[in-house]
Amino acid sequence: MLGRFLSLSGVQVEQLRGAIGDPGFLAGMIDFVMGHEPTLMAFCAARDWKPEAVVAAWHHYSGPGLDSGDHG
Repeated sequence: MLGRFLSLSGVQVEQLRGAIGDPGFLAGMIDFVMGHEPTLMAFCAARDWKPEAVVAAWHHYSGPGLDSGDHG
């Protein structure tokens, strides 16, 4: 899964540690997981999480969207 993420995102392995504290990067990682159902299901199974928890995390890190009514 990591190799696919790196390939599709263009992120280099050495960039991961510095980027992991960035909410935008975290939202992008979660978006990657949610964008491919088999990846989402494998991720959830490995952590004993429900997909709804991943969606909630994505909302937390991505901030308000256009449909939220809160456009700051």
